[in-house]
Amino acid sequence: MPYIKRNDELELFYKDWGRKDAQAIFFHHGWPLSADDWDNQLLFFLNKGYRVIASDRRGHGRSSQIDTGHDMDHYADDVAHIVSELNLENVIHVGHSAGGGQIVRYVAKHGPEKTAKIVLIGAVPPLMVQTEANPNGLPKETFDGFQVQLATNRAHFFKELPSGPFYGYNTAPETTDEAVIQNWWRQAMMGGAKAQYDGIVAFSQTDFTNDLKGIDLPCLIMHGDADQVVPYKTSSVLAHDLVKNSVLKIYEGLSHGMPTINHDIINADILTFIEH
Repeated sequence: MPYIKRNDELELFYKDWGRKDAQAIFFHHGWPLSADDWDNQLLFFLNKGYRVIASDRRGHGRSSQIDTGHDMDHYADDVAHIVSELNLENVIHVGHSAGGGQIVRYVAKHGPEKTAKIVLIGAVPPLMVQTEANPNGLPKETFDGFQVQLATNRAHFFKELPSGPFYGYNTAPETTDEAVIQNWWRQAMMGGAKAQYDGIVAFSQTDFTNDLKGIDLPCLIMHGDADQVVPYKTSSVLAHDLVKNSVLKIYEGLSHGMPTINHDIINADILTFIEH
């Protein structure tokens, strides 16, 4: 399997499919999953002639289960390293949930020169946690509870999330797809508990406000109005206001997991954005 070495402790797993001279699309997964969460998109855009890339974040999936650096700055540095090692230019970055935050921090920290466009799907920016400056955010106790559940019984916690709010199966049980739940659980359990524990703080308490203000690239922001994990009114709506050159699409009735269970809609809209 292909790996890119960052240092003696960290190797990053990645997929890189398609012609190396084709337009590159780099997919960034959400917490606590892996590059496998993009399999549908990888195949779809590969068949459209694109070069498709996805990596497992440090500590997640098949990447090294290192115990340090589980924060957005290190995630951004890892992305920059992969972009450099693969000699990528003019990249379209697509990120879901925490992966959207990873993209925003990458562009803010390493510059927009190698980036063509950005797609944020159910993404966490500008800030998830409730603060004095962000009174409509989610209470810190919510995320503290995630950490307690992960540390107490990770396997159970990672069964409850996809069975319920992640895909909206708790509000529409008749749509439940057990294979989707099992695949989510499989990906999550591949990763390291320490990375996932620390990652809860990374995705919930990182403030991306200034990062977003500095972005002037074409940006498509997509969010379901039935998202129970990342509320759209306190994330994507605000992100759209901060990013100068952005388009916001809110999808009625779609959940946080819409790239998987509504891939036909999501893929078509990303393709339109890329090609126009």
